[in-house]
Amino acid sequence: MASFMQTIVVPIALIAVAVVLVLGLWNMMKGGSGNTSQKLMRMRVLLQGIAIALVMFTLWMMGR
Repeated sequence: MASFMQTIVVPIALIAVAVVLVLGLWNMMKGGSGNTSQKLMRMRVLLQGIAIALVMFTLWMMGR
């Protein structure tokens, strides 16, 4: 289970955070809607929380 989390789930979570971050920055740089940027940044914070929880859970599983 820890191996699956380490090689599949955690990288997907980190990539999702990076994609949302880039989309938010792109929207701000092109002068897009402030509401869209705000929604993307809120989604980024949510995804970061999920990614941190997954990393911590994976580390806990590896230590068992």
